[in-house]
This record gives sequence, C-alpha cells and structure tokens, in this order.
Amino acid sequence: MSKKYNNVLVVDDSEAEQLMIKQVISNSDFCDKTSTYTSAKQTLDFLTTTPVEQLPEIIFLDIVMPEMDGFAFLDEFEKLPEAIHKKCKIVLLSSSDSFKDLNRANKNRFVKRFLNKPLTDSMLQAINF
Repeated sequence: MSKKYNNVLVVDDSEAEQLMIKQVISNSDFCDKTSTYTSAKQTLDFLTTTPVEQLPEIIFLDIVMPEMDGFAFLDEFEKLPEAIHKKCKIVLLSSSDSFKDLNRANKNRFVKRFLNKPLTDSMLQAINF
C-alpha cells in the first residue's frame, strides 16, 4: 500500500511529543519518512540549505517553543523562496485551545491546518493537500 506522502517533518521542542507524533505517523499509511527538529531555527536552516525536491511535504509545527515559537517561525518562513512555500505545507500543533492562537493561525496563509495535541490517526487521515 502506498503512503500519502514521502516526507514529513515534526518540529517540537519536546522529544517526548516528537516520539508520540512519530509513533502515530509510523502506525499509519501517512508517509515514508519522518524527520524531527527540536528548534525552529534549526528547521529554517534545514529548509534553506536542502534542495527543494528533498524538503518535506508537510511540517508539523509546535506553537510553544523556547527561543523561536511557531508564529516567529512562520514570520521567517514567509521570507523564504516561493518554491519552498509551494513544497512545504504547515500544520500547526498545539496543546493550547486558545482562540487567539487559532485566529492567528487561520490568518496565516501558510498554515493549512490547526490541530490540537495529541495527534491521532483520524487527524492524519483527514489531512489531504
């Protein structure tokens, strides 16, 4: 059975969260390869130094992270080349049910979905870009 996507990236400062998200993804038919970063800044470096064809199709991005949060990442992502914008679809993940975060996410043209943690298989199945 073929997977929906080739490559996804999980950006979350919590390694425990990363493990849980990777587990849900690996137990599904969602993608072939899952990579992780604990820092939004590392992720930006990766996006700008990797050939576009090797970039992830989906980035699961935590909102609350030290140093650079998910919204600051989105501000920097906007400055990246259009080819990266087209390749990488962003799904915000949050343990917050704040309407402020939801509204802010919905106003950002790069955020394709806003999901509350924990990520579940049914949430994955509903993602289709």
